[in-house]
Amino acid sequence: MDKSRNTSISKFLSKYLRHEPEQLGLSLGIGGWVQVDDLLVASAKHNFVISREELDEVVATNAKQRFSFDLTKTLIRANQGHSVEVDLQLEPRQPPDLLYHGTAEKNVESIRNLGLQKMSRHHVHLSSDLATAKTVGQRHGKPVVFEVNAAAMFKDGYIFYCSANQVWLVARVPPKYLQ
Repeated sequence: MDKSRNTSISKFLSKYLRHEPEQLGLSLGIGGWVQVDDLLVASAKHNFVISREELDEVVATNAKQRFSFDLTKTLIRANQGHSVEVDLQLEPRQPPDLLYHGTAEKNVESIRNLGLQKMSRHHVHLSSDLATAKTVGQRHGKPVVFEVNAAAMFKDGYIFYCSANQVWLVARVPPKYLQ
């Protein structure tokens, strides 16, 4: 499959597994799972045919590992980033001492004043390495990376989760924990 097709499928999956499952007639089950067969049928009904082989390749090769199959490979989900109500069944975890958040330069002043907000998503997304944060930040302009004092946040009672694709999640990050 060429890169363009892979990207198109990934964007389609992100939209409907994270934000608008009902538009395809799907509903996310506990853990955010949907039946693979239901997804493929619904996609075809909406004029976006995806073969099982293409779906397998997108899940396996997505650089950010946005999607995963269950152990039986009959269920699929987006690993994080949802704007719809869903229980991903994530367990609280102690984060590394430092985490990072990449953003565009235009957001810096607001973040310094308000901290990191989840906006329309369930959580603020953080990475454990600078390179990933920088890549995320450059999607919308010149990248700026904030260092998050996750150890202090955890000590102060903030609850962290880590998704299947190693994205750290927290409800918010107040400005005092940012550098």
